[in-house]
Amino acid sequence: MEVSRPLDALNKARGKKVIVELKNGKQFTGNLKAFDIHINVVLEEAEEREDGELKRKLGVIFIRGDTIILISPA
Repeated sequence: MEVSRPLDALNKARGKKVIVELKNGKQFTGNLKAFDIHINVVLEEAEEREDGELKRKLGVIFIRGDTIILISPA
């Protein structure tokens, strides 16, 4: 799959493990389940991490797109 638009990159990552970093410095990892045009995302098997260390397991979470600064393959 060719990546020609930002949402193509997210589509390619669907079902895979990603790292999501927020404006407040929090970092979450999990499997990218869904997203929309506002980059609101749903992660499954989500974990909150601090300095790379597991802080807590959260399961399924929804993250508002306007709080996200980075989404990266894990």
